[in-house]
Amino acid sequence: MKEIWFAGGCFWGTERLMSAIPGVVSTEVGYANGDPSLDPSYEEVCRRTTGYRETVHVLYDPAEVSTDYLVYAFYSSIDPSMENGQGNDRGPQYQACIFWKDPETEDTVRRISAVEAMRYRPFCVVLEELKVFRRAEEYHQRYLEKNEHGYCHVDPYLIKQVSDRVFDPSAYKRPSDEEISESLSGSEIYITQNGGTEPPFDNEYDSEFGRGIFVDKVTGEPLFLSQDKYNSHCGWPAFSRPLDPNAMVYLEDRSLPITRIEVRSRVGNTHLGHVFYGDSWSPTRARYCMNSASLRFIPVEDMETEGYGHLVHLVGEKKEMWRSPFSDDVGRI
Repeated sequence: MKEIWFAGGCFWGTERLMSAIPGVVSTEVGYANGDPSLDPSYEEVCRRTTGYRETVHVLYDPAEVSTDYLVYAFYSSIDPSMENGQGNDRGPQYQACIFWKDPETEDTVRRISAVEAMRYRPFCVVLEELKVFRRAEEYHQRYLEKNEHGYCHVDPYLIKQVSDRVFDPSAYKRPSDEEISESLSGSEIYITQNGGTEPPFDNEYDSEFGRGIFVDKVTGEPLFLSQDKYNSHCGWPAFSRPLDPNAMVYLEDRSLPITRIEVRSRVGNTHLGHVFYGDSWSPTRARYCMNSASLRFIPVEDMETEGYGHLVHLVGEKKEMWRSPFSDDVGRI
């Protein structure tokens, strides 16, 4: 078994998130890295004089879930740009932190946190070796299991999402900036690293409807299945849903007079494009409008040799979606 400690605001919600992940053996809430001479109560921690943060101790089986997945799941549940608070809670006891005891876990935490820091300014998450952990009172343990309608700052849909992962991201790593510069063309760097957009109808995958998967060109992380690609008539590759929602990161984009939702890849922080809602051509009403330059298409017959054999069973028969312009009826052709 391995262990890691997460402080993500109120420990009730963070504990609920972590305990929902397959491979997590046990969770324990408590207080971390405060005054080692104290064994504080919840009330004393709330007085903000002990230096302790509300923290969840996570024990997990690395054969079932990776440290990478747990760290990415944690980051999906917090606002890394917020200092001394998360959700509706404010105070130093709610500071977001990640603690560890061994060098291997530290390396993973720092590697992933460096990618997360690219997405958020300022980046306020505290990264430290665990020095002291005090178990919280028994009524705090598994609080939201005991109190069905108790306060939880973590979105319940996110808790369901992290429990239903399609694949583990530990096989994929973001290359160094130098390696990215050497492997991509100038236009690909402009799009993937600087948030650019390629011309509509003049890109590699707008008309690609073969069977297979689309992966992040920078890291190889799987992103979309071919059966979820549809002709949106927008000029860019469009998908109705991601292969695994956990692989998507959503950020506000205010570069235009209207606010858009930018989509980036989890592991590589690659700018993929934007997601729009209410598209009548999409079977889910969501349109993931992506840049071809950010993707690499792998035909289903090449997936095994390319290292994606474990995902072949997800690739279904391609069926174009057709929507009548005169009604809301959807048919398949």
